[in-house]
Order: sequence, then C-alpha cells, then structure tokens
Amino acid sequence: MAWVLKMDEVIESGLVHDFDASLSGIGQELGAGAYSMSDVLALPIFKQEDPSLPLDGETKHPPFQYVMCAATSPAVKLHDETLTYLNQGQSYEIRMLDNRKMGDMPEISGKLVKSIIRVVFHDRRLQYTEHQQLEGWKWNRPGDRLLDLDIPMSVGIIDTRTNPSQLNAVEFLWDPAKRTSAFIQVHCISTEFTPRKHGGEKGVPFRIQVDTFKQNENGEYTDHLHSASCQIKVFKPKGADRKQKTDREKMEKRTAHEKEKYQPSYDTTILTECSPWPDTPTTYANNSPSPAPTFTSSQQSTCSVPDSNSSSPNHQGDGVSQASGEQIQPSATTQETQQWLLKNRFSSYTRLFSNFSGADLLKLTKEDLVQICGAADGIRLYNSLKSRSVRPRLTIYVCQEQPSSATLQAQQQAAGSGGENGSGTPYVYHAIYLEEMVASEVARKLALVFNIPLHQINQVYRQGPTGIHILVSDQVVQNFQDESCFLFSTVKAENNDGIHIILK
Repeated sequence: MAWVLKMDEVIESGLVHDFDASLSGIGQELGAGAYSMSDVLALPIFKQEDPSLPLDGETKHPPFQYVMCAATSPAVKLHDETLTYLNQGQSYEIRMLDNRKMGDMPEISGKLVKSIIRVVFHDRRLQYTEHQQLEGWKWNRPGDRLLDLDIPMSVGIIDTRTNPSQLNAVEFLWDPAKRTSAFIQVHCISTEFTPRKHGGEKGVPFRIQVDTFKQNENGEYTDHLHSASCQIKVFKPKGADRKQKTDREKMEKRTAHEKEKYQPSYDTTILTECSPWPDTPTTYANNSPSPAPTFTSSQQSTCSVPDSNSSSPNHQGDGVSQASGEQIQPSATTQETQQWLLKNRFSSYTRLFSNFSGADLLKLTKEDLVQICGAADGIRLYNSLKSRSVRPRLTIYVCQEQPSSATLQAQQQAAGSGGENGSGTPYVYHAIYLEEMVASEVARKLALVFNIPLHQINQVYRQGPTGIHILVSDQVVQNFQDESCFLFSTVKAENNDGIHIILK
C-alpha cells in the first residue's frame, strides 16, 4: 500500500514538472503560491492574433515626444482628454524629446528637423471660422500676437521664425540628438472668443499643437514626421493657478468612489499624437488628412475678400430672376459649391467651405451658419441656401415679328388663332420678368433676350388704337397687365443708326 502511494507521488511530481515546463506553473495548486496572470494571457491559446505579427507598441512607436511643463487639471474624467490651465503671457517649457528606437529613421540622424507650434481652437465650429476669429482678435489687439517664443529661455532651437500673417504660429529648427526646450507664451485668453451675454461666460478651450517635418530632396522642410497636441485653457495672469486650486478643492470634497472616475493631476502634460494641422505645406501619407485644396476661378486667382457692396453678376438667359437659376443643388460638387459661393457674394468663405459639397452645405442649420459666419452673413447664407425664387412683380411674353410675315393684321389674327404665323410655324415667346417696373428695364431685358445691342435702342413704343405709337414710359409699364403678350418689330431711327422697338 505504501508502495502504491509512493508511485502516485512520483507520477504526480512528474506531471507537475511537465506542466511547469509548458504552462509556467498553471498546474500547481492555487494555494501553493501566486501565479502571473500576464504569463497566462500570453499563452498562444489565449491570443487571437497571429503570434508572428509585431506587437502594437512596435508598429506605433512615435519618433518624438513633446512634454509641456504645466500641471493637468484633476477635474477630468478617466476617459477624457487631459486639460491644462495656462496663464496669459507666462512662459511655459515644451521639451522636444527624441523618442526613436535604435535604427529608426536613420535619414534624420545628425540632421535638423523643423517644428511648428500653434495655438488653435479645440471646438470644431470655431476651427471652421478660425480666419474670421483671428482677424477679429487682431483688430481688437493691434500689434499683438496670439503665440510667441521666449527665445532667451529656450534651449537648442535654431532659426526661429514668425510670420506676420500667422499670429498663432511659431517655427524653428532643432537637432533631435541634443537637448531642446521651447518656451512659449500664449497671449489670447479663452473668454475673448466667447460671445458676451451676461458676464462670467465659460471660456473656449484651445489646443497647443506641434508638427514636425524633415527635409525633402530639395532641402525644404515639408516631409511630415510627427504631430501631437494637448487641450488647454488660458486665463488672465494667476487665473490658471486659482482655477487649478478650485478644481483640486472640488475633488477633495468628493467621495472615494467618485474620485475613482477622475484622472489624477500630473505635474506635466504629455502631448498626444494627432493628425497634422491642415494648413501645413506637405503631402500627407496613408490615412492622414490632405490639406484643403485652393480654389481658383477665371474671375479671381485667390480667395480674397470682396467689397461687401459689390453687385451681383449679370442676369443670364431669358431675363429670368437670378435666384431661380442659382439655387444650389445637393448633387453639386465641391467646385460647383465654390462657384455658387462666389456668384452669391460669399467669396470670403470659399476657403472655409473648400471641402463642402452642395449636400454638406445644405445640411448646416441656421444656428450652425450663424456660429460659423457670424450673425449677418450666417443669416444671409442660410436664406440663400433655403430660399425659393422670388416671384417677379410683372411678367410679359414677347415674340419677335418675323420679317417674312405679311401684315400686322394677319399676324395678330394668326396669334389670336392658335399662335401660328401664315406658314403654320408656331410663334415662340420669351418670358420677360420685371422687378423694377420701369421703361429702362424693359429695354434692357429685350436687348438681353434678343441679342440687340442696348446702345442701339433709342425708344420703345407700344402700338395703340388706329396704329398710333405710344411712348413706353414708367407709368405705361406699371399699367401693363400681368402675363400680357406682345409681338415686337424694329424700325430704323430717323436721325442716327439706332432703332426703335414697337410692341404690338
């Protein structure tokens, strides 16, 4: 009996040894000691993907890392993006760190790279109106910049540049192999872009974004390498410190269970990877968004802001009201949408809506357009998109008398009997829509419809009783019956090379 028990112990000991070799101790009794769950989950039977594929950490290893030396807010929920409070005009360090592994990107080893730091809007609707928002800020703060580099405090940056037309961006060169720190100063505060209503409005969040590029074959820094950003709010001097303290005190009052739903506050802010900023002068690869295309037309080569008092384009066709033929359709392409914006005097927004099709534009609500374009232009754009053609004040139908017609009386009889001339050909009338109800408008639209040079028309007459010619004045036009039908002929003027038009 003892021998049997001993054999059982030997067999069990061997089985345990085999399991140790293959399953890292899973075969041991739970009470014998702790085991590593990570080891268990790493076994092939628990892995769904092919073990031959590289790990995610190996495929998505960022080449650089940017760390801003400013504490994050403790009042941010676990799965939300971090939020950092900054003081207006205070210098904050952004450390530019080389995060490459051995052998990564050998083409930039020993070479400089260029980084562009921007302060941009976090809210997408404000991003749509960035140009207008920044122009308004520039108007209220002449000579100031939204973002500056504190060059005396910065370390390792070379050839710093600021563009007078880009008040929210700074750029510089740096060597990844050397210690580099850029100290930035944000001069705009979050409440400057909030509509003033009752006081104490909640400020809008910004983003600090860093885009880094390497040299291309021509020596230009346009090949994109890496982008990262973080969310910030900017307060008046010392306001960020007070806000941080207020958030910390609020968190201390919460229960332990509630605190578990929030992130801890960190002393520094790590910028997270993001897509390149669209205005960057580079061709993006793979799934990165492409920069907005620049629209050009035969009328103007750049999307400049026109005079707000500029007139609408000339009416085309048969004198039809412009609105009836200029309604944008959902099937309109991005280029057709751009042309519609130009024709309807929204040229200042062509760049803003450069990627919008007709369907995209028509989906925007009145509130969206007001927030994007401002109250005046937003309402005007909404009305242009949604409005139907305005009914003209007066409509008349006009047909040019054929030279082969015999007499006026025969023509009138023919027109009264089925609208055909003597040869059986139907008369074709053109609709003239009158808005101003004046004689000059009649002459202008007759010239446009029937291709008559306007300067050649001396007078317009209406044939009255017994064949008399009545001068068409403004009062005569205003007394035309709606949808009246006229045949007209032309006679040569006596004193010059012009013509008279006679409505019959």
